Amino acid sequence: MLEIGGDTLVSLDVVEKEFVCHLESCLGACCIEGDAGAPLEEGERQQLEEVLPYIWDDLLPAAQEVIREQGVSYIDEEGDEVTSIVNGKDCVFTCYGANGMCHCAVEKAFREGRIGFYKPVSCHLYPIRVKKYDTFTALNYNRWKICKAAEVLGRREGVKVYQFLKEPLVRRFGEAWYRELDFVAAEYERQKRAGEV
Repeated sequence: MLEIGGDTLVSLDVVEKEFVCHLESCLGACCIEGDAGAPLEEGERQQLEEVLPYIWDDLLPAAQEVIREQGVSYIDEEGDEVTSIVNGKDCVFTCYGANGMCHCAVEKAFREGRIGFYKPVSCHLYPIRVKKYDTFTALNYNRWKICKAAEVLGRREGVKVYQFLKEPLVRRFGEAWYRELDFVAAEYERQKRAGEV
């Protein structure tokens, strides 16, 4: 683990493993696979509720029904607030393109200039998962078979997980925090090559 900013521990996988999303291969499977919705930060449920009228027509009828019944989020088995899901897996904010690729209705509306909220930061950060503890925050790389093509593409392009996710890491932790991570990661790689770690 690498300590960044005095209160954040970053898994070595985040700085050692390569990753570049390959949507043409996975078709956005991270939006429709899994057993819980996307974790929400404080205030994100309210933001999702505020943008709901602008994205409502982009949502599938089954998703609209879930939202009518339980809202945009729920508390999962671990006690975390997560986005609501359809049929035990699909995020309610999933929409589909003509080629069958999953898209986030929230991100789509943001990119079209209809709303000012990009999407939940946990979605933006994926495959990094953030877990808050009493005295620190941990960042781990969530390896999943659906992202195999992203690992292959990342190795081909020589892009580390944290480099690919610079934008959401800056969004979540700030520019100074990311600069420190970049410096510490480079120093760790130097020490590794020199056999010092």
